[in-house]
Amino acid sequence: MILRGASRHTRCCNQSLRQSYVEISRYVRTRSHGTTSPTLRNSLNGVRNFSLSIARRDTALSESLQKSLGSYKQTLLKNTNTLHDWSSDLDCRPVDDTEIIVQGYLGSRRNISKNLTFAVLRNPAQTSCVQIVSNGQDLDSHSKLKSLREWTPVAIRGVLKHRRPAEEKTLQGMTLVINRELLLIDVTPLNEMSNDIIVKEDTAFSPEQRHLQLRLDRATRQNLVFRSEVSKWAQHRLGEEGFLQVETPILFKSTPEGAREFLVPTRNKGLAYALPQSPQQYKQILMASGVHKYYQVARCFRDEDLRADRQPEFTQLDLEMAFVGDDEVMDVIQNLMYFIGEKCMEKNWMSSPEIPRMTYQEAMASYGSDKPDLRLGAKVHQITEKLPRDLIGKMTGLEDPTIDAFVMEVSDDAKITRKFISRFLDSSEGRPFLQNPDGQPGIFVVDMSQPQQGLGALGHGFLMNWPEDLDIDHGWLLVLQARKNERFYGGSTMMGNLRLALHKAAVSQGLIAPPEGYAFTWINDFPLFTPSNDVDPGQGGAAGLSATHHPFTAPKTAADVDLLLTEPEKVVAAHYDLVVNGVELGGGSRRIHNADVQEFIFRDVLRMKQQRIEDFRHLLDVLRSGCPPHAGIALGWDRLIAVMLGKESVRDVIAFPKSGKGEDMLVKAPNALTKAQLDTYHLQLKD
Repeated sequence: MILRGASRHTRCCNQSLRQSYVEISRYVRTRSHGTTSPTLRNSLNGVRNFSLSIARRDTALSESLQKSLGSYKQTLLKNTNTLHDWSSDLDCRPVDDTEIIVQGYLGSRRNISKNLTFAVLRNPAQTSCVQIVSNGQDLDSHSKLKSLREWTPVAIRGVLKHRRPAEEKTLQGMTLVINRELLLIDVTPLNEMSNDIIVKEDTAFSPEQRHLQLRLDRATRQNLVFRSEVSKWAQHRLGEEGFLQVETPILFKSTPEGAREFLVPTRNKGLAYALPQSPQQYKQILMASGVHKYYQVARCFRDEDLRADRQPEFTQLDLEMAFVGDDEVMDVIQNLMYFIGEKCMEKNWMSSPEIPRMTYQEAMASYGSDKPDLRLGAKVHQITEKLPRDLIGKMTGLEDPTIDAFVMEVSDDAKITRKFISRFLDSSEGRPFLQNPDGQPGIFVVDMSQPQQGLGALGHGFLMNWPEDLDIDHGWLLVLQARKNERFYGGSTMMGNLRLALHKAAVSQGLIAPPEGYAFTWINDFPLFTPSNDVDPGQGGAAGLSATHHPFTAPKTAADVDLLLTEPEKVVAAHYDLVVNGVELGGGSRRIHNADVQEFIFRDVLRMKQQRIEDFRHLLDVLRSGCPPHAGIALGWDRLIAVMLGKESVRDVIAFPKSGKGEDMLVKAPNALTKAQLDTYHLQLKD
C-alpha cells in the first residue's frame, strides 16, 4: 500500500512538472516552435527599436556629447605604471627613461613661451605637489595641457627628471617635490571643470557648493583631517584601556528622555521607529550584558532649536563602565583629553591631566552659568548686606532679593567706558537686560575725577568698607543685579548672561583682547530635578519637575535618596559636566542600576503616566537581571573639535552640516513627501 501510494504521488508530481514545462514553453521561444510570448516579444522589440534609434542617431549626436563619451572611455583605460597614491617620495625615485603615470588635480600654470609651459600637479590627497614641464615636443599634449582649467582632475604620463632644487619646500600648504620634475608626454583629463565655476583665492562658496568648499578651501578640508586624527588617537587610547567598541542600533523606539525625537514611519500602520537621542539605554543594557567597558563614536538625533553649537544630527564619543562611580569616569576622560592634546595640539591644551572641580551652585553663584568661561575673570560676588536698603529698593521690586556684583576692566578712560556702556544698553543685545522683570542692572563707571569716584549712590558705608573681592580702578565698570534669593536651577542667570554679553561687546569693539588658551573645569552636583516649563518637553510627567539631564541619573548620596521621598527638588545628582572656555564638552553621570528605584522615580517623583512608563519596560526588566552599578559620559565630538580648532560654530568641523533651519542646502533635504510615500506609510498631512 505504501509503495502504490508513493507511485501515485510520483505520477502526480510528474504531471505537475509537465504542466509547468508547458507554461514555460508558452512564455519562452523554443527551438522547435520558434514562438515568443506577447509580453516578452514587446520587451525585445522595445530594446531593438531603442538600439536602432541610437544607431540611426549616431551621426546626429552633438559634438559635445561625442566628445564627452570619448573622454569618458579614456578614463576607463587602466595602466600598470600608474602611481595612485604618490607624494613627496617622488624625490627618492630613480631617474631613468621609464614612463610613469600620476593622477591628481591640475594646479597653477605658467606659459613661459609658445613651446614651454610649467604646471603644478596636486596629489589626490592634496598634501604634495610636483612640477610638470611641457616643452612642446608633442603639440597635441602641449595644447591640451594649456587648455585645461585649474582643479581639473587629470592623469599625467611623463618621465621623471632631475630639477634644480626648489628654494621653497612647500607650495600652497603642500609638500613640494623639490629634486624631481615630470617631463610631460601626455595628459588625460579625467573630468571637466565647468566654466560656470569661478575659483579665486577669496571665493566664498555657498552652502549649496559645500563640495567645492571642501575641495578648494584647504582650511576647511584640514578641519576634517584634524578631526579624523583626533578620533584616531582617542579610539586608540580607549582601546588600550580595555574599552570595547560596540555599535548600537540607529532605529530605536520613542521614549520620553527629555528632548524631541525624530520619528521614522514604517509600512506597518501606526508603527514608527525613533532615531536615538543618544545610545543611553543601549549602553546601560550593555552593562547588564556583562560588558565591562564600552565606547562608541555615536550618531545622535534631536529635534530641537538650533544654535551655533547644535545640529539636528551630531556625533558624540559615548562610553560607559561597570562597577565604577563618578571619579573613575572623570579620570578616564581627563586623561583622554590630555592624551589627545599631546598627540594633536601644538599649542598648550592642558598643563596636566588634573582638571579642577566646581559644584553647580558655586558656578551659578560665581559666574551665573553652569558652563563658565574661567578665562574672562569678572567673578560675581554677593554684596546684599553691604548696600543701603533704599538703593536695593530702587533696583528691584523683589521682597527679599540677593544683589550680585562684578567688576569689569573696559578702559582706563572713563569717557570711553561711558560711551561703551551707553551704546551697549541702546543696542538689541542690551535691551533684554533693561527688560528684566527682577529689575534693571545698576551700572557704575569708576571715575577718579568725580566726587566719591562716581559711586556715591552705593552709600558711604559701602565705600568705606569696600569688599576686598571687588578691586576697581579708573574707567572700570561696576555692575549690580538683583535676583530672587533661592536655589539655582537652569543653565544661567541674567547676571551671567550680562557678564558674557558685555565681554563680547568689549572684544568686538577692540576695547579688550579676546581671551586665549584653554580653561577646563568639571561642574558637578547638579540638581537631579528641575522645575519644568512648557518649552522643555521633559519626560511628560505631572509633578512639575523634569530630570535635569535624563531620568536615569542617580542621586549622589544616601541622604539624597531620602530626599526623594520628601523634597525631590533638593536632591543632588551624581552628574558631572566637562566644561572648557564656556562650552560644555559633555556630560555624564552615575546611573540608577536598581529597577525598583528607577520605576519609583518614573511613577512617584516625575509622575509619568503608566503608558509612558511602559515605554521603559525593556530597561526595567534588564535592570532586574542583576545589572551592576555603572556610570558613563558622552562627549560632544563636534563641539570638542570646534574648541580645539578655535571655531565659533560646529558647522566648521562637520563635512556636510545643516543650516540654521536644519536643512542640508547641498542635497536639498528635507524634501516634501509625495502622495505615494504618504500612502505607503499610512500618513496624512494636516493643515
